[in-house]
Amino acid sequence: MFGKLFGRDAERPVADPHALPVPRRPRNGMYALRALGDARVLALVEAADAGDWEAVKEALAPFDLGRDHSVLGELADLDGVQDWIGRAVQEDKEHRATALLISGARHISWGWEARTSARAVNVTQEQWRVFHERLEIAEEQLLEAAELRPDWVTPWRRLLTSGRGMSLGAAVNETRRDAALRRDPLDLETHVEWVSQLQPRWSGEPGQALAFAREAFAGAPDGHRLGCVVAMAHIEDWVESDHKNCLETPEIQDELLDAAERSILHPAHVRCPGWQEDFNIFAMALSLASESIALPRVFQELQGAYTAWPWKYMAQPEKMYARARRNA
Repeated sequence: MFGKLFGRDAERPVADPHALPVPRRPRNGMYALRALGDARVLALVEAADAGDWEAVKEALAPFDLGRDHSVLGELADLDGVQDWIGRAVQEDKEHRATALLISGARHISWGWEARTSARAVNVTQEQWRVFHERLEIAEEQLLEAAELRPDWVTPWRRLLTSGRGMSLGAAVNETRRDAALRRDPLDLETHVEWVSQLQPRWSGEPGQALAFAREAFAGAPDGHRLGCVVAMAHIEDWVESDHKNCLETPEIQDELLDAAERSILHPAHVRCPGWQEDFNIFAMALSLASESIALPRVFQELQGAYTAWPWKYMAQPEKMYARARRNA
């Protein structure tokens, strides 16, 4: 019984030939995941960091950037991409849609870097100006990318973020959400973004996000990563709450245990580059709920791999990860 409960009787995932080696001496038994833990993604990031568009295109060959949010995110968060991607947009007609997608995603991240994570009342007028200027470029580029490649889901998910930042309103953002989910009804990143938009701090109503997450996951097949949306909805509730032990209830513990066992801990679950972030989502949610059955298994599978999301919701994210790992 206990072997099954903790996964010892289940088949271990096949070793990934592209996995980056784990640091030999991780600090506090943990290490920050880089390049989604994948050597191919690392080659892509290094090519982008060098501003080598030809090498970027070559490194993108194993991936579908129109559907792979995680790989796109590695490029969107890389400082300096904005300095050269515009030339690719203008000069490479054959790959214009890909260049537009990368540039648009980067301009959103770059815009938020200018705005900073400060409360709106503490953002200066100049910061707001730069923020909106960059988001306007992102909007134009992502809409064109979506027009050029109507099968892609990633432009629509990114447009949800820019739409929220520019306060375009519920009608616009609902249209963008629906556009993304028509292309992939089970797209995790779109669901997670919508969970954020349903929070009271973005004019949502209490309970809306969790209800949305539950309904979405109810329609997912066993082993699908969409279970993470339930964990994120609980994390968002914790962020909104004035009571930091608000998740420590038997009902929430049971729901998170069920979601983990039906998604990331299910034998049918398939691990893709960056799978560790999904496990980190559950690690944080299960830890906040003081759950004791799934949490040790999640940390066992992570082997110390830490991702900034979603721990960055905490004041000392790496320290809190290490503490949760010790206490699991």
